[in-house]
Amino acid sequence: MSRIEKAIERANILRELEKDKEATKKTVPQPTPNIKAGVSVKVNNPYLVVINEPFSPAAEEYRKLKSMVVKLTKKGKLQNTIMVTSTAAGEGKTLTALNLAITLAEEYDHTVLLIDADLRQPSIHRYLGIEPKIGLSDCLSNGTEIGHAIIKTGIGNLSVLTSGSQVSNPVELLLSNKMKALVEEMKHRYADRYIIFDTPPVLPFAEAHSIGLVVDGVIFVVREGSASINDIKEALNMLKDTNILGVTYNDADVSRFNNYYSYMTPYHRLSGKK
Repeated sequence: MSRIEKAIERANILRELEKDKEATKKTVPQPTPNIKAGVSVKVNNPYLVVINEPFSPAAEEYRKLKSMVVKLTKKGKLQNTIMVTSTAAGEGKTLTALNLAITLAEEYDHTVLLIDADLRQPSIHRYLGIEPKIGLSDCLSNGTEIGHAIIKTGIGNLSVLTSGSQVSNPVELLLSNKMKALVEEMKHRYADRYIIFDTPPVLPFAEAHSIGLVVDGVIFVVREGSASINDIKEALNMLKDTNILGVTYNDADVSRFNNYYSYMTPYHRLSGKK
C-alpha cells in the first residue's frame, strides 16, 4: 500500500471516529454545567434572590447578613453550627437559611452544609428542586450514614441534608440524644464548614429550643407585621439560654427604594449579645 493510500485510509478512520463521537453526544445525556450528576437543582426559584437577582437590594441584605455572621462566628475557633428559627410559621426562616447558606457557599473560603431539621413541614428540597430518598430522619431513626444522605447541590460549595423520610414522631427524634450526638458529630466531623439548621418555629414546638442548646449560635427571624410583640418576647425568652447571635427583620417595606423587592427584603441586627 502506497503512502497516499495509507493517508486516505487513515483519514477515513478518523472521519468514522468523529461520526461515532457525534452520535454519542446525541444519544447520551450530557451533564448540566455546575450541577452534580444525579442532582437537579432548580436555581430559577424566584425566592433564591442571591442567585436570580444578585444585584437586588434583597440579595445585598443577605450578603450583609453573611458578613455579620462570619464576623461573629470567627472570633477565635470557628463557631460553625448555626440554627435559624422564628416565633411562628410563615416568617421566612427557611428562605433566610437558604439565601444565607447560598451566599456563604458562593465564596471560595466557605463550605456549607444546610440541614432541614423541620421534620414537620420540610421545604428546602422543594425550593431547590431536589427529590431525596434519604435525609436527617433516616440518620436518626435508621442509623443511615450522614455522608450517604448529604447531597452536593452544585451551587458553589453548598451541600444539603434534607429532612428525609416522613416520620410519625418528629418531636421525639429531634429531642432525642441521637440528635444531640448527631449535631456534635457533624460539628467536629465538618469542623471547617458552616452547618446551618432550619428548625421548626419556637412557640408552637419544642424542637428549636432543644437544638438551640447544642448549636453555637441562633439567628432569630421576625417578619414585619406577622408575630405580635408579646409572642416575639415569649419566643426569645424561651431561647434565653441559647446563644442568640441576633435578629433578622424579614419582609420589610422598602418601597421608598424599590417596590419590586419590598416583599422579601431582610434587615438584620446581629450583635453577638443575648
